[in-house]
Amino acid sequence: MKSGTLLLGVDGGGTRCQARLCAADGRRLGEAVAGPANIRTGLDESLAAVLQAARECLRQAGLESHALSRTSACLALAGASEPADVAAAQARPLPFQRVIFTTDARAACIGAHRGQPGGVIVVGTGTIGWAEPGGAACRVGGWGLPISDEGSGAWIGREMLRQVLWAHDGRRSWSELLSVLFEKFGRNPHAIARFASEASPRDFGGFAPVVAEHARSGDAAGIEIMRLAGMHVDRLTERLVELGVQRLALVGGLAHEMTEWISATSRARLVPPSGDALDGAVWIARSAADSIAA
Repeated sequence: MKSGTLLLGVDGGGTRCQARLCAADGRRLGEAVAGPANIRTGLDESLAAVLQAARECLRQAGLESHALSRTSACLALAGASEPADVAAAQARPLPFQRVIFTTDARAACIGAHRGQPGGVIVVGTGTIGWAEPGGAACRVGGWGLPISDEGSGAWIGREMLRQVLWAHDGRRSWSELLSVLFEKFGRNPHAIARFASEASPRDFGGFAPVVAEHARSGDAAGIEIMRLAGMHVDRLTERLVELGVQRLALVGGLAHEMTEWISATSRARLVPPSGDALDGAVWIARSAADSIAA
């Protein structure tokens, strides 16, 4: 790798993207956060967020925007596991010397195990199980709302609003959590229905911290949803184990919160992650830069 080469790792999800800029020798030059970067739900928005974060990293490093032309970038973005979405992203002109698109789950897996065999269960706005036990990728779930991502922040928020409507209909009892959420919509069930028809995963996921907080306080509805979310995460864990994955890490924005709600069996299978998705993305960017030099 040339000494002047820059390495950019980006971890993008349904809520935000984070970027890290490193020198060829590994020194961190800048880190930044921008908006959502899920290319399946918004390619233009995602790439705009990536470039915003990348330029802020350059600003912190005291570099001009043209330095992107000597940058090897790994854009590890939600939605980049879908071939059509990756193809659309690759067709867009970007200012990097080389750009690699990969899923945020793969970067998280590489970061968690420092490039060694292992797997991750990512719990954030979405959920996915990902492993690379012997170089070949294994994927479980992560197909996006409304069809998948069970146990995720978006799923928790959506299911909780469903419970609010059930309580309004008289199909279940009210709890403090359900009442609080109903108040947020002016106690108007039609407002909830309109919101749900237009909401993004990020919008639904915004309710997850409220649900988790009330569950910790003993709210029956919150506990019910968080337990069910934990069961979905358990199943991702079980499937990766069935596929022969020996080392598993729980990662993502809701990982700490979810640890309380998964089974003791799942917790016993987990190892602490050695790094995060940004570490993995920079590792991939370095590998790409090395391949150019070769």
